[in-house]
Amino acid sequence: MSTLLEVRNVSKRFTMGGLLSRKTVEAVQDASLSLSAETPEIFTIIGESGSGKTTLARMILGLELPTSGEISFRGKTVSHRVGRQERLDFMANVQPVFQNPFEAFNPLKRIDRYLESTAKRFLKLSHRDELDGAMDGALQKVGLSLAEVQGRYPHEMSGGQLQRAAIARALIPNPPLLVADEPVSMVDASLRMSIVNLLKSLRDDLGVSVIYITHDLATAYYISNRLIIMQRGRIVEMGDARTVLDAPEHPYSRLLKASVLSTEDAGNGKLATDAGMVKLAGDLVSQAGRLVDRPDGRMVRVYG
Repeated sequence: MSTLLEVRNVSKRFTMGGLLSRKTVEAVQDASLSLSAETPEIFTIIGESGSGKTTLARMILGLELPTSGEISFRGKTVSHRVGRQERLDFMANVQPVFQNPFEAFNPLKRIDRYLESTAKRFLKLSHRDELDGAMDGALQKVGLSLAEVQGRYPHEMSGGQLQRAAIARALIPNPPLLVADEPVSMVDASLRMSIVNLLKSLRDDLGVSVIYITHDLATAYYISNRLIIMQRGRIVEMGDARTVLDAPEHPYSRLLKASVLSTEDAGNGKLATDAGMVKLAGDLVSQAGRLVDRPDGRMVRVYG
C-alpha cells in the first residue's frame, strides 16, 4: 500500500523572548502519522488551544519547517526548503482551508479573481472559456456556481458561502489532500453541518483526503475515520475515531470528552469533569511517556 503523506517523529521548537528572558517552547514533540494513497479518509487532529495541532498542520503545509523529523508526500521529502517549482508542485497537491474565510480573502478583491489566479497558477490556463470552466467546475463541487460569485466581494457573501468558495479555490488544482484548520469555527452554527457534510462528500465522492483540525469532538466523531488527540505538543491517543471517542483511555482524552456539555443537563451548567480528572491530566503534561499499542488498534501514551 503506497503512502500519500507520512510524518515521522516531527518536532517543532520555538525560541521566544529577548536576550535576558529567552525561553524555548516545544510546540510539537515527536509526532508521527501517515495517510494511505489508496483509501481517502478524514484524519482529524484534536486538541485545545496550545496543543500544537495548528503548528503540526502548518508543518504539513510547508508553512513551518520542523526542528527535527521528516515529512514526506508520495515518498518525497518536503520538510526542507525547496525550489520554487517544487514548492508549486507540492502546493498543487496539498491545499489549505483556513479558519476564518473573511481573513482568507482580501476585502477589496473580487472572489472570482482569486479563483482565476489559482487556475492560472496551477492549471496554466489562459483562455476565458477554460478559466470559467475550471472555476465553475470547482464551485459546483461545493454547491455554488460561477454565476453566484462572479463580480462579488467577500462582504457580499455569508460566512458559509465564503468558506465554500475558499474550499472551491483549494479544489481547482484537483489536490488529493486538503488541510482544513478549524474550517467551521468562524461559521454560524446553523451552517456548520453544511461545511462538515461538504468535507464528507469530498472524501466519499471525489476521493479527496482531508486533515481536519478541530477542538470540536462532535464534528470529529461525525466525520472522522481516524484521529489523534494532542496535549501540549504530544500525541496522547490515536486510532479509529469511534473507538477512541466512544471510550477514551488517556486521562486528557477522557477530560476532553467529559468537558462537552450534554443536552440532557441543559441549563444546569454541570460537566462530567471533577477536580481529580483535571489534576491528573495536568500532572502528565511534564512527562514524556511513550505511545503503546492496544488490542483494539489504538495507541495510547503511557507513563512510568
